[in-house]
Amino acid sequence: MSDVDLPEDHPRYESLLTRHRIEDGVEKGLTSQQGLIAQGRGETFDYLLGEETIPSADDAARAAAAQLLLADHPVLSVNGNVAALVPEETVTLANAVGADIEVNLFHRTDERMAAIADHLREHGASEVKGLTGDGEIPGLSHDRATVDADGIGAADVVVVPLEDGDRAEALAAAGKTEIVIDLNPLSRSAQTAAIPIVDNIIRAVPNITAHATDLADADQATLTGIIDDFDPDAARAAAERAIRDGSLAAPDE
Repeated sequence: MSDVDLPEDHPRYESLLTRHRIEDGVEKGLTSQQGLIAQGRGETFDYLLGEETIPSADDAARAAAAQLLLADHPVLSVNGNVAALVPEETVTLANAVGADIEVNLFHRTDERMAAIADHLREHGASEVKGLTGDGEIPGLSHDRATVDADGIGAADVVVVPLEDGDRAEALAAAGKTEIVIDLNPLSRSAQTAAIPIVDNIIRAVPNITAHATDLADADQATLTGIIDDFDPDAARAAAERAIRDGSLAAPDE
């Protein structure tokens, strides 16, 4: 079933569309089979958030936009699920904030790296980093350690979408400012992040872009003030409260 086969008035349209995009990503060689499990886990948290962007997540997205606009060398990290779910949206965000896009995978193969890079180019990316692999994140013993020296290796701000705990910890230890998009506020990624956005990536990435567009003409003092006013501990706590208080009623399929 393709995207157009899903009736938009179906009560689970967005969820079904997301699932089919992940399935399509597996078929195209973008997403690993483990990505299917990760998608299901995230969807559970999203149910409890009411499948909407809560106010603390919107505040985090605004702080993320300000941080990216102030960065000297921002990089958006992309894995298979991100490429399958929000390829065009990622390119749009990168253009809005002047960020590089870099593919970084736990299950890294030349074929998957090339497939994801090609997929991003098909959705408007002019340059995709990650294939050179001439840099390394210290403290990691798996393939996520491999980065481009002039990409994530040289970045001052990195957007890390979806759960990626050990790399998030390693990037923080390397002195990089991390913006994490993760539906689980208790994950190591969200706990490590300078700016944790507890939201579904299909909402979060366009939301950051919208805030970046709104703040495009803001001066440095305004952007710095937005970042300084953001409290990551309060944002994580607000998201946890929203999830714990969420309805456990089973959604209609």
